[in-house]
Amino acid sequence: MPQRKFAWEKLSDAQLLEQRLSSLRVTVEGTWLEDCLGTLHEELEERGIRLRPHAWISSEWFSPANVPGIAIPFYLTHPRLMKLEKKMMLDVEGGTWPQCMAILRHEAGHAMQHGYQLQRRRRWQQLFGPSSKHYPRYYRPNPASRNYVQHLRLWYAQSHPDEDFAETFAVWLRPRSNWRTRYAGWPALKKLEYVDELMAEIAGKRPPLMNRERVDPLHSLSQTLGEHYKKKQAFYAFNPPKTYDRDLSRLFSADPRHLRSPTAASFIRRHRARIRELVAQWTGENQLTLDAVLDDMISRCRELNLRAVGPEHKLVTNFTILLTAKTMHALFGPSRRKWIAL
Repeated sequence: MPQRKFAWEKLSDAQLLEQRLSSLRVTVEGTWLEDCLGTLHEELEERGIRLRPHAWISSEWFSPANVPGIAIPFYLTHPRLMKLEKKMMLDVEGGTWPQCMAILRHEAGHAMQHGYQLQRRRRWQQLFGPSSKHYPRYYRPNPASRNYVQHLRLWYAQSHPDEDFAETFAVWLRPRSNWRTRYAGWPALKKLEYVDELMAEIAGKRPPLMNRERVDPLHSLSQTLGEHYKKKQAFYAFNPPKTYDRDLSRLFSADPRHLRSPTAASFIRRHRARIRELVAQWTGENQLTLDAVLDDMISRCRELNLRAVGPEHKLVTNFTILLTAKTMHALFGPSRRKWIAL
């Protein structure tokens, strides 16, 4: 499908950041998101579910209360906007087909809850908890818990009963997820079995709530892209602890004999993007936060006058392990910061 042309495509990053979200005028129609939504609807149809969540473009992913629909972030509508998102956030959430489908299935779980008012059922409340529970700005997950499915990053099912259901529904809906085997012996299996029974009961039934409202559509958002990203970046701001010196000194060398070796700071800068992506992938931490940690490590290496000595591939491996260990300690240690509930 030919892509629609926009005047802002040719703007520099600085100029694009001055544009208002409302001026982008992007839509789901005519983009790859149409195929993603079509696939989601096919998956629902195969399960006999009549609800087809409507979708619109907004500033972020969400499914509003009492609206069986899905808001999709604007940056996914165009390669130029995805490029800007990558620059500003170091990641593009939902930017690949598998990631987009994973999030859509999650948001479809919210839409199902809203459309069929599932949170009113006693069994739903017994398994997932009260939907009326205060939605936290932060949450503290237990990665070892088997009471919850694992779908989106950061053990998101543990943040709120509604998210627990949405994550469970997403696992149940995904084709060939083999959830009965994957979660055999887990308490979370009871939730999956309940969703399976509940969807069989709902199959073929029209949802009581058919609200087609579009909350915070892009055309109503007057903030500039610069303001949007300033707020979004602040959300992930993190002051890393100054506890790296001993570990960095063990990995790199301050011996005057190695003054001709590359500096540890330049070594980290050269490999930071790949290492950051790997650690984010395996820890679930946001890349923007990891980048702040790497900045701090680079600064400490300079102050300690450390040099990168030895086989480069071994140093890359060891530094990746060090950053992973520090990240996990920061996330789950006694003095760790709380996790943001999105």
